[in-house]
Amino acid sequence: MTERVCRVYPCCRAAAALVLLIAAAACGNKQLAPPPGSAQPDRFLFERGNEAMQKKQWMNARTYFQQIVDNYPQSPFRPDAKLGMGDSYLGEGSAESAVLASNEFREFLTFYPTNQRADYAQYKLAMSHFNQMRAPERDQTETREALKEFDVFFQKFPNSALTPEVKQNWRIARDRFSEASYRVGLQYYRQRWYPGAIARFREVLRDDPGFTNRDALYFYLAESLAKTDKTPEAIPYFERLIAEFDQSEYLEEAKKRLQELKNQ
Repeated sequence: MTERVCRVYPCCRAAAALVLLIAAAACGNKQLAPPPGSAQPDRFLFERGNEAMQKKQWMNARTYFQQIVDNYPQSPFRPDAKLGMGDSYLGEGSAESAVLASNEFREFLTFYPTNQRADYAQYKLAMSHFNQMRAPERDQTETREALKEFDVFFQKFPNSALTPEVKQNWRIARDRFSEASYRVGLQYYRQRWYPGAIARFREVLRDDPGFTNRDALYFYLAESLAKTDKTPEAIPYFERLIAEFDQSEYLEEAKKRLQELKNQ
C-alpha cells in the first residue's frame, strides 16, 4: 500500500528524503558537542578538533575549538584552541580566511603574551601575510607586512626552536621584496636610463646584501656603471660575481667583461 501511494504521490519520497537529511544534520550536530555527562568536555572538544584538523576538515575543527574558547574560559586547552582556530583559517587558504587567521593570532598574543606558544602565534601571524604575497611585479603590501611580523618574531623570540623554519620563510619573503625592486632597476637598464638603474640596484644591495639573485644584480649594476664611464666602480662588482658564484648564467659573460674593462 505504501509503495503504491508513493508511486501516486512522488512528493512522499521527497519528504522522506528531507526527513533523513534533517536527522543526519541533527546527528552531525551532536557529534560536534561533548557527550552529555562528559567528565572532561573541553578535552573531548580539543581532541576532536585536532582530529578534524588532521583530516583538513577546517570548519568542523573550528567549531570544536570555538566551543572551548566561548564556553570554557578556565580550560587549560583554551590557548591551544585559539591557535587551532587560527590554523584552521590558514588551512582554508583564501584571502578572506587569511585575514581571519591574522585576527585570531593577534588576539592570542594580546590575551596570552607570555604563553609558551606565543612564538608560534607570532610566526603564524607572519605566515598569514606570507601566504598572500603576490608576484614580484605586483603590489608588495603583504610581503612588507610578512617581513614586519617576521622581524617582531626575531626580536621577541631569539631562542625559539622555530627560528630555523622562520628564517627560511623570511628569506623567501625578503627575496620577493628585493626581486620587486631589482626588476624596476632592470627595467631602467633596458630603457638605458642607467642612473636610475644604478640607484635601484645599489638600494637592493644595501638593504638586502644576502639577496639570492644578487649574481644578476652584480652583473647589471656593473654593466650600468661601465656604460656611464665608471669603470673603476664597475670592476669590483664583476669580481664579486666571479668570487661568490661557481654557477651562474652571468658568470662567463662577467669574466669576459671584466677582462675587457681591465684591458682598457
